[in-house]
Amino acid sequence: MEYLLNLDYKVWGVVRRTSSAHSINRIQELSKGRVNLRYGDMTDPASLTRIVQECNPHEIYNLAAQSHVKVSWDERKNTCDINCTGVLNILDAMNAVCPEARFYQASTSEMFGISPPPQNENSEFHPRSPYGVAKVGGYWLVRNFRESYSNFASNGILFNHESERRGESFVTRKVTKAVARIKLGLDKEFELGNLDSKRDWGYAGDYVEAMHLILQHDEPDDFVIATGQAHTIRHMLELAFRVVDIPVISDGDTGFDEKYIREDTGEVVLRINERFYRPAEVDYLCGDASKAERILGWKPKMSFEKLIERMIKHDLEAEAK
Repeated sequence: MEYLLNLDYKVWGVVRRTSSAHSINRIQELSKGRVNLRYGDMTDPASLTRIVQECNPHEIYNLAAQSHVKVSWDERKNTCDINCTGVLNILDAMNAVCPEARFYQASTSEMFGISPPPQNENSEFHPRSPYGVAKVGGYWLVRNFRESYSNFASNGILFNHESERRGESFVTRKVTKAVARIKLGLDKEFELGNLDSKRDWGYAGDYVEAMHLILQHDEPDDFVIATGQAHTIRHMLELAFRVVDIPVISDGDTGFDEKYIREDTGEVVLRINERFYRPAEVDYLCGDASKAERILGWKPKMSFEKLIERMIKHDLEAEAK
């Protein structure tokens, strides 16, 4: 949103009737009132068609999703309705009103699942969650509309992209906020699940630039967007504590009995909780974005270390208030 506003775009956004006032006010605050918000729902084709008719867009960025992987097992139907059928609904609305518009679909590395890394545009999809399965459906709908109706419809297969605005239930933000609160003496410990999952984490601001570049390309196409470097949750955790100068060490056990302990005080700061494990784990996601670099000239700018430092600094300031 902010990226497009800085390019002097006129931006329209869709919010649900059930969106909190806080969420809507935050959008308006960030955009300084320059975003035209309309109520709509990805599961309601009529509302999407009405909004598309009103704004008659040149570019459509579909970032709407039930995006929490763990939650997708509990809300399987809702996840599929939004992440797959919702893509069909907005593509149909575009085709009925402005078929010449350019369409961006936010696809995800979770579609690859247990496909061997590094994953690129030719890697097999083997999702391991309802979220990943639904996103594969949305991906192929975009491909199908492109091939059937000659729509300018592209997929950005984005690996994990994080910032200080990440929801607090996602592991990166959960870690940075918890570590900040421990540093400030507000909490003593927190809980996580599998520490050995490896993910390719990048900075959301860099990835937003890639989204825009995908729609400025001469032809519609699909692109993996990633840093090419994977880190374990364990490494992220230890890095976050280093940023705030708290020395920690694993107690040496593995699995559910493992704990992290402060070396300076002997206090437990992290416990493993089985409930944070997924029914089917994805162990290793690492993207190969060489196609995006070659064709779009895109490369990530912010390192993983700088990203975690940025998020920690934000949470320290926010929690100190």
